[in-house]
Amino acid sequence: MSPRAQQVVWPTLLACVLLALWQGLVVALEIPPYLVPSPWRVAQVLVADAGMLFSALAVTLKITLLAFACATVLGVLVAFAFVQSRVLEAALFPYAVLLQVTPIVAIAPLVIIWVKSPTLSLVICATLVALFPIIANTTLGLRSVNPGLLSYFQLQRATRWQTLLRLRIPSALPYFFGGLRISSGLALIGAVVAEFVAGTGGTGSGLAYQILQAGYQLNIPRMFAALLLITLTGVLLFALMAVVSRWALGSWHESQARSE
Repeated sequence: MSPRAQQVVWPTLLACVLLALWQGLVVALEIPPYLVPSPWRVAQVLVADAGMLFSALAVTLKITLLAFACATVLGVLVAFAFVQSRVLEAALFPYAVLLQVTPIVAIAPLVIIWVKSPTLSLVICATLVALFPIIANTTLGLRSVNPGLLSYFQLQRATRWQTLLRLRIPSALPYFFGGLRISSGLALIGAVVAEFVAGTGGTGSGLAYQILQAGYQLNIPRMFAALLLITLTGVLLFALMAVVSRWALGSWHESQARSE
């Protein structure tokens, strides 16, 4: 079995074993659904409430993708600025760390009050959560260049722009895509947490509101179904970023050559 096949087969087999164990324990111990629903019950609710749950997933996914795109653009621009100026990095990097360590649940109410548009406020909150990994990873990658190649560029009187395009950016790509894999999941987490804080309902509500509503109604199977959709979405986003990274780097970078 190839290494790539093993990465799919073994986690799938383990998931099947755990689901079978979960189902068996719930049936054997006669645990009521309002405490712990069985996987079969969760699957039934997922099918029965598919329209409502998947429409909520579309709302959460829209917030996640918008926040992820904003975090990527802002993170790359900030990293470029940091690399071009050590003074600017020394002045602003502590504030980037401050945004990272400040709990989003403490910032989200203020953002929601200040910004009138609910969608825009949720995007801002999720962007703040997903921004730091891209800044940190991209900055590290832009600075992690081969000293010999950097000296060669300086010897050839390359400009800063030429050095950035032809040396620093290719060297930073593995770090950048590593930041994307982390940031994609954080954007989803930020979107869900912001939805929890906002508590917006109606037709434009996301999965977080469905979880809150299911908790109030003690509809635990629906809560598990919404959690399952959030989890699967996070896994798919991570896998998509891994595929994009493999496609972009291909066989020309040693990081992918080693993983093959």
